[in-house]
Amino acid sequence: MADRLRLTEKGGQFLREWLSGDSFIMARTSGSTGKPKEIRLPKSDMRASARATNRFFGIGRDSFLLCPLSADYIAGKMMIVRALEAGCGLLMTEPSNHLGNTINKIAAEYGLIDLLPLVPSQCESSIAETDCRAIRNIIVGGAPVSPETEKQLTGLPCSVWATYGMTETCSHVAVRPMGSPLYEAMPGISFSADEDGKLAIIAPEYSFSTLPTNDVVELADSRHFRWLGRADNVVNSGGIKIFPEQLERELAPLIPFPFYFKGEPDAKWGTRLVLVAQCRRHEAERLARLCRHHLPPYSVPKDIRCVEKIPATANGKIRRV
Repeated sequence: MADRLRLTEKGGQFLREWLSGDSFIMARTSGSTGKPKEIRLPKSDMRASARATNRFFGIGRDSFLLCPLSADYIAGKMMIVRALEAGCGLLMTEPSNHLGNTINKIAAEYGLIDLLPLVPSQCESSIAETDCRAIRNIIVGGAPVSPETEKQLTGLPCSVWATYGMTETCSHVAVRPMGSPLYEAMPGISFSADEDGKLAIIAPEYSFSTLPTNDVVELADSRHFRWLGRADNVVNSGGIKIFPEQLERELAPLIPFPFYFKGEPDAKWGTRLVLVAQCRRHEAERLARLCRHHLPPYSVPKDIRCVEKIPATANGKIRRV
């Protein structure tokens, strides 16, 4: 099967690690919720994840996968495992944010691309140049997709999916069609939520079996949920729970620079909502007007803080400091 793989140098390094006698793979977490760390992923979990994705997207021996992601990270590693499990073809390219011409040339040579994983920055800069009729499914992960990009992706002549998962789950355990708020579980996966709405992933075929998360959701049923935000980020102000990620999504089309909401201790409210923005001080009043006009009264920040630079992780996620 390996002869059907055309890999980058890092992809080749991972393949050698995969074919070794070890029962696990070393992987790095993204660092979006803390300091990046190395973890051991059982190869059996990675195979179970690959089989679930292949089943969901109908990937078989005659399929062709394209991967413009680094095999340093779980998303790139899992594309190789999916190809091995399906016995199908895979072509890896070096990561780039300008993929349009590359994708078009590869599609012309190989035919239909059954699965293409992208990160949001690749979507934003490459989709307009790509003939998406040559792609069957695009999966987007690694960071949130902006509302403008999501709107653009819903109009493509192929299926585009946002993914939910983490390194510990060997990539995604759920996907949602762009334009829909509901995530659907991969085959063999189900969900539960505790009294605070925190999601638990139930995966009998994986070594962890049940994995509690720090994500707050609205559970539609055991296989579908709507993501609200991270429990760490929820702001309880005057007894009202505010989800910063929901506010950020609402304002993202209106604010052209990085920003985020967070909570800070407050004598009156217990916790007060603060907006932190990467902008000059004179922008603060315009931001205040936007918030008053577009957000519910209880979600209008009590303070707006303008900073020179908002730190971000390697994959573009904002660090809330």
